[in-house]
Amino acid sequence: MSLFKQLLVGITLFALLIFTGSFVVGLESSREQLNNQLSSHAQDAATALGVSLTPHIDDPVMIELLLNSIFDSGYYSSIRLIDQRTGQALDERVSNIRQSSVPDWFTGLVRLQPGIGEAVVMRGWEQAARVEVVSHPQFALERLWKGTLGSLLWLLLCSVASLALGAWLLSRQLRPLIYMVEQSLAITRREFISLPDLPSTPEFRRVVEAMNLMVEKLKALFAEEARRTEELRVQAYQDSLTGLANRRAFDMHVQDQLNDTDISDGYLLLVRICDLAGLNQKIGGERTDRLLAALAEQLLQICPSTDDEGGFQAARVRGGEFAMFMPGLLRFEAQTMAEELALAIENLHTIGEAPSTPVAHLGLVPFQHGDSLSALMRLGDQALCDAENQGLGGYSMAQWQHGQVLADDRHVWFERLDQALSGGQVALYLQPTHDARDTSRILHHKVLARLQGATGEPIAAGQFLPWLNRFGWSGRLDRLMLRKVFESLPRSDVPLALNLSTGTLSNLELLKELLQPLPDAGGKLILEVEESQLQASVELEALAGLLAGHGCLLGVQHFGGRFSMIGNLSRLGLAYLKVDGSFIRQIDQEDDKCLFIESLQRAANSIDLPLIAERVETAGELHVLAEMGIHGVTGRLFGEPQPSAVFIGKQA
Repeated sequence: MSLFKQLLVGITLFALLIFTGSFVVGLESSREQLNNQLSSHAQDAATALGVSLTPHIDDPVMIELLLNSIFDSGYYSSIRLIDQRTGQALDERVSNIRQSSVPDWFTGLVRLQPGIGEAVVMRGWEQAARVEVVSHPQFALERLWKGTLGSLLWLLLCSVASLALGAWLLSRQLRPLIYMVEQSLAITRREFISLPDLPSTPEFRRVVEAMNLMVEKLKALFAEEARRTEELRVQAYQDSLTGLANRRAFDMHVQDQLNDTDISDGYLLLVRICDLAGLNQKIGGERTDRLLAALAEQLLQICPSTDDEGGFQAARVRGGEFAMFMPGLLRFEAQTMAEELALAIENLHTIGEAPSTPVAHLGLVPFQHGDSLSALMRLGDQALCDAENQGLGGYSMAQWQHGQVLADDRHVWFERLDQALSGGQVALYLQPTHDARDTSRILHHKVLARLQGATGEPIAAGQFLPWLNRFGWSGRLDRLMLRKVFESLPRSDVPLALNLSTGTLSNLELLKELLQPLPDAGGKLILEVEESQLQASVELEALAGLLAGHGCLLGVQHFGGRFSMIGNLSRLGLAYLKVDGSFIRQIDQEDDKCLFIESLQRAANSIDLPLIAERVETAGELHVLAEMGIHGVTGRLFGEPQPSAVFIGKQA
């Protein structure tokens, strides 16, 4: 029983005890008083009648007249005139009053006794007769009954009012306890809430102050841990001058993307400032630094603002050389981007950042899944040399390796994708996520989309997703994938994790419509968002609330580049964070990655947020991650993605 109910029951019992005691004491006092009044009333009547009858003791007419006048003027049960010598009644009057409104149980409870009075009638000096008067208690009972009812109603009214007032005061005084419960539950949801309004009760005030102090301490500890981890990430993977990724971060990201079967074909853009040392001597170190920062800003401006796959990355790879990794771009798109950047660099001298002559040249290198980063960089150097030979301010494009051809036939992809989406010819492939300490236990399956190729081999999503975005068909794929996932959920023993497009996740009305066929997923459906979508915290909170209403969970994938935002994730109730594979690759051989992941694990563990490592490929990586306490792992170490029937068929 809750404290509120216990106190309310205690107050009720106390009020009932007071009411019962007051009622019994009042009733007993009234009964004694009425008994005395009845006795006094009978004795007074007897005395008055005795005095009145003394002169007329021998006159029967006067005796009858006096007895009638006394009997009719009062409430008597009987009046008798008894001969003193014989003991026989000379005359008597008996009442025929019957009980009316007073219940029998009340009459038996109060036990009012009839009042009896006696007086002697004299004949000279001789006692001639005796008068006996008995008062009738009925009228006293009726008055006592009405008075008791009035007292009862008044006490009940006061008791109800007191209970209502007590309940209100209790709820008001115990409200800080409810707030503290909510505060404690918020901590379990990775939220840190302080109560601004302190209660007036000194005891509760001290408890609330202690809770607020604890919450602030936890928040400060978490913020400090997050700050240190972010500083570590910046020092290890970010260029201090331009704010772009450094060479190490770029190599990690690109190599990880090239090894991903879902990577889209695209282009690597290289920018090299000509004769950086000579430029530094010519215009000074400060202006050269401003030039580098301005060039980095131009790279960020031409980088697409939205990217569901999160594969784009700009970096400063060495002193005067920049690179941008751009998966999913077609040839004409990459050329347009290179021309825009070349024009922007050429115009840098108009804002005083460079001499009046162009200072950089550009190279484009196409790539696809399986390419080597070192080979791409060599091709990039050749393209930069060609651009330099052609003259500053232009760009040069390297040729595909091994005679590869980029499939960028718009008409072919339009027909293929339209037919696949209309006919539901997109297959579900699943990649399991395992418990890091017990790899036989599957935490959930990642759902991937595959198209059937002309040769029978499935086409990875990275090959057709850019085309879907160009055609504006991402929503069609989301509808189809959700329908297939809904059909598979009842037959799956573990949750299914699905990544939807940014357009669908940001349109809550559309998402609500898509989730309508699924009243309650029971925690078996997880929707994943990209790290790049974490900036819109308000929309994410609304999204998390919508998913919670349907029994779905929310997860984040490819996390690691924006660690400073982890503090905003505590109130979203995330199912997990998936650490980007670039931070996991060869973690057993690189201490700086271990240090970063350990810091990330401590910060996430402080808010009870599970971490899952993506793209685990070796047993050494798994061993290190398990030792760190990482919750889950996924990657090619456990096999390539398989058709959904392989896993769900076994479970069924």
